[in-house]
Amino acid sequence: ILFGIIGLIVLVLATGLLIDEEYGVERDVTISMTKDNVFEFVKLLKNQDKFSVWAKMDPNMEKGFTGTVGTVGCVSSWASSNPDVGKGEQEIVGITPGNRIDYELSFIEPFESRSDAWMTTSALDSNTTKVVWGFSGKMDYPMNLMLLMMDMEGMIAKDLQTGLDELKVILESQSGGES
Repeated sequence: ILFGIIGLIVLVLATGLLIDEEYGVERDVTISMTKDNVFEFVKLLKNQDKFSVWAKMDPNMEKGFTGTVGTVGCVSSWASSNPDVGKGEQEIVGITPGNRIDYELSFIEPFESRSDAWMTTSALDSNTTKVVWGFSGKMDYPMNLMLLMMDMEGMIAKDLQTGLDELKVILESQSGGES
């Protein structure tokens, strides 16, 4: 029995060596609005409160913003007693004007981790914009074994798409995409 248990532990740990440590999810939506107007809206972290599923999970969460709005270094922080929300920060770490915003997400509670996120905008024509929202992260060995039990695509993709669909409704109902 002891050799069977040891063999099972070795098998599980060996499996972890074969599992990719990285994961990523992307979703997109097409919005009937100019690329510039869409980009100017999504680059403002405060606007995520209007469309992000996660920002709406706890209407009583504490929120804070530091830095210059819509620029690299701007940070949005949150703290909630809801374990699905927890505590963390999102910082703009890169902007390609009119095209891409890169974020670093630092989760503090209920567990510590760091992930990357991004939003891109691309013009499909003069008044139609494709927005892509992505999220990626890494779980080091042996924690990457949890990826076998967690459906990151299923967990994150639905929330990304719901947020993008809400973004589409908000922007298409606004005149000129003002925030």
